[in-house]
Amino acid sequence: MARYTSLFTLETPAERFSAMLAEVLMICNFDIIYDTGDYLMAREVPGSVVFGKLVTVEALIDRNVTTATEVRLKLVIKNEELPLHTQNHCRDMFDHVNQAIADHRQWKLVEHASTPA
Repeated sequence: MARYTSLFTLETPAERFSAMLAEVLMICNFDIIYDTGDYLMAREVPGSVVFGKLVTVEALIDRNVTTATEVRLKLVIKNEELPLHTQNHCRDMFDHVNQAIADHRQWKLVEHASTPA
């Protein structure tokens, strides 16, 4: 199973962040399948790759360190594909989602760290 993780600190109003994050994921070709406000799960829209390569995003908004103007976001991006090569579909989607979050105009990136897990 391919699995990649990221940690973001973003300067943005915390009360609207979950909706803004869902919008970014939909732009990246994901359907939101579960949203509690603190936890969001999205699955890649089927059609462009085989079922086993479809990517799932799990996003956790860490309310322990989130303030009114700053949000800490933990992402896990994974699929059932074995990561036999460093460049695979899951990694491509991981890079695409990370770039979309880093470049989004409704918040300011304060800190970002990512590692393959």
